[in-house]
Amino acid sequence: MHAMVFEGPGRRLHPAELAKPWPGPGQVLLRVRACGVCRTDLHVFDGDLTEPKLPLVLGHQVIGIAEALGDGADGVALGDRVGVPWLGWTCGECRYCTSGRENLCPSARFTGYQIDGGYAEYVVADARFCFPVPEGYPDLQAAPLLCAGLVGYRCLRMTGDAERIGLYGFGGAAHIVAQVARHLGRRVFAFTKEGDPETQRFARELGAEWAGTATELPPEELDAAILFAPAGELVPVALRAVAPGGTVVCGEIHMSDIPSFPYEILWHERVVRSVANLTRRDGVEFLQLAPQVPVETRVRAFPLEQANEALQTLAAGKVHGAIVLTVDEAHVRPK
Repeated sequence: MHAMVFEGPGRRLHPAELAKPWPGPGQVLLRVRACGVCRTDLHVFDGDLTEPKLPLVLGHQVIGIAEALGDGADGVALGDRVGVPWLGWTCGECRYCTSGRENLCPSARFTGYQIDGGYAEYVVADARFCFPVPEGYPDLQAAPLLCAGLVGYRCLRMTGDAERIGLYGFGGAAHIVAQVARHLGRRVFAFTKEGDPETQRFARELGAEWAGTATELPPEELDAAILFAPAGELVPVALRAVAPGGTVVCGEIHMSDIPSFPYEILWHERVVRSVANLTRRDGVEFLQLAPQVPVETRVRAFPLEQANEALQTLAAGKVHGAIVLTVDEAHVRPK
């Protein structure tokens, strides 16, 4: 099979012909149709996440068709179109797995990090972590739901019943979360980098009632803030923007160091918390909710061979919405 292979930080992905994988017990072989490009891919590529298997096929927002099943691969049938997320395997036996917190499993393995992912023509996935893709979503539009959507939804859940929600960093995840939040009756305030009026206009198109730069205070206090930008210096900024009792949710898997800040901006029962990975419950709930909103994903497509250019575009912030690699050209074109 054709794949784009990662050999280590500082090296461009290179095209390679690899042996086609085959599913083991409990696994599914998928022919990949499309794969989203996520900031977590950048963190692996840049060496911020330090324990990838090497060589590695990146990619954890995979849309594919089941072509072969291993023994005991329950819940998936041949020909099913499914999505594969970041969380690729858990033990199912530890105190976290048995208490509905499998996202914290200490033995967890992750797609496109310890397990080869979707920057390839085929991928093998654990059947337990393959989600049915909602009808009505072409492959390109479905791919961002598998991480930008799922992790964004988990972040939104962590804000409780907050009415006024600030989104810091308005990219792939935020453009989905904004739509879900508005559907649920929340008010959305968008924060972007300096000198980016186009992204601010994009945020307002998706229902944000205010859009400004990340260093600005919103026109009124927030009940919660979600940080999708991997910038630790925004944590004190967001704390200053939330009202007493408010929550700041850090949605990135890697973030630069948080600078020291005065206790007074944490005082009055403000909360700072992180979101780690996702659970299958998140996947089922969100993929049922997305068509009801309905979530519309804005995507920019690159062919698989241009995966390096796709990562560079994401790193430069030159996209409104999400980036998706087209892998099976015969199927990815929207109908």
